[in-house]
Amino acid sequence: MTLAPSVSYSITVRLELPAAGGAVSRLTTAVEEAGGVVSALDVTASGPKVVRIDVTMAARSSDHAGELVAALRRLEGVTIGKVSDRTFLLHLGGKIEVTSKVPIRNRDDLSMVYTPGVARVCLAIAENPEDARRLTIKRNTVAVVTDGSAVLGLGNLGPKPALPVMEGKAALFKRFAGIDAFPICLDTQDVDEIVQTVQRIAPVFAGINLEDISAPRCFEVESRLRELLDIPVFHDDQHGTAIVVLAALTNALKVVDKALPDVRIVMAGAGAAGTAILDLLLAAGARDVVVCDEHGALHPDRPATDERLCAIARRTNPRGYQGSLKGALAGADVFVGVSAPGILTGDDIATMAPRAVVFALANPDPEVDPVDAAEHAEVVATGRSDAPNQINNVLAFPGVFRGLLDAQSRGVTTGLLLAAARALAAVVADEELNAAYIVPSVFHPGVADTVAAAVRDAALRGAPAPEPMEELPGARDQQPGLGAGHDEEGPA
Repeated sequence: MTLAPSVSYSITVRLELPAAGGAVSRLTTAVEEAGGVVSALDVTASGPKVVRIDVTMAARSSDHAGELVAALRRLEGVTIGKVSDRTFLLHLGGKIEVTSKVPIRNRDDLSMVYTPGVARVCLAIAENPEDARRLTIKRNTVAVVTDGSAVLGLGNLGPKPALPVMEGKAALFKRFAGIDAFPICLDTQDVDEIVQTVQRIAPVFAGINLEDISAPRCFEVESRLRELLDIPVFHDDQHGTAIVVLAALTNALKVVDKALPDVRIVMAGAGAAGTAILDLLLAAGARDVVVCDEHGALHPDRPATDERLCAIARRTNPRGYQGSLKGALAGADVFVGVSAPGILTGDDIATMAPRAVVFALANPDPEVDPVDAAEHAEVVATGRSDAPNQINNVLAFPGVFRGLLDAQSRGVTTGLLLAAARALAAVVADEELNAAYIVPSVFHPGVADTVAAAVRDAALRGAPAPEPMEELPGARDQQPGLGAGHDEEGPA
């Protein structure tokens, strides 16, 4: 597929050119002829003969950005100065910081924030460890943990290259749910060491968000941590993706007048995301699902040494189909891809049932060109932000964790995931729903709050409500008449 210019590859070029009529139009024409898009022209200096301009433009890739600069350089009378990559500029120095919530202006403040006053708070927590949720950052802090083994779609890059992604995740937690999150990039890919490390840092956090850990390692890491910890552990690549896919499919099926129990679903990809999507679809009522990997459809008679794939085969493929992905698509109502780019064509989509739904979610390039797919399918979604119906995990994980933290939840259940998916789907009102709008924008103001409320309510229905804790620890040792403190933020 031919990618459109994207702000992800946006550059600003400082240049000088003769101060003559038509000079600026030559710049924009050169960029457009080279396939770029000019988004800003800023005059930074001007004289009688020369004008200095910052030209900001979007490209399709890093190589294409270089081609745009070369096109400008070829213009007569133009002198190229500094070229800045706007994405790299945004990341300079990192994207998050730690700030104090309380002022430290004088000795009185210092004596309460730190020693000696802090000692009383330490003793209160020692007496009642649950008070850590109210008296420390624990109540609203999540660890974003990775081993760098599956960074975006880039592969096994290791911990340091994974850090920009984890920083971004932490920024999204704060932006969309008011949660303080911190990136933890581990310099190990050993399951035992990952589990032990997270277990040892867990006292600081109210939740663990696992990120960019490759399959099958991610399954064991999550399973063991859930057994060991009394706080929720959530692998976003699995469950965040599954929530958004189920929500989007719920609405897509409304558009095409079909019901989940009745449709034939074909999935490409049996890794972390594919397995979680399958689990949630089945829990939501799907009955006819065929899962394909690079060797074709999973079925009970296929030789396999991977017990996880065997377990998938036992729960799916009710007709015993044993062929390829392309063959499985014939007559199918829904395709969900979380696999590899360019494995299907528009002709393959044409073999699907009338009013088909196609979710081609491989990133950055989907399994099938969405333009080609849209010629044959009624609803098409991708993981890309430059096409309609973006399946983006940020629609799910901020609200999910907000709800988990507000409920002081100790775990994550399938019921919570289903509640989140139903709530997310409902954000798109029936009168808004159409083939090009099956999921809300990530900037829709109601998304995180709606998902959080659904998760919080589901969590509280399944566990005792958290104690209100209206009285601050330490009030019991106040002298009569001095007045006990109170929690300004209310119940945790």
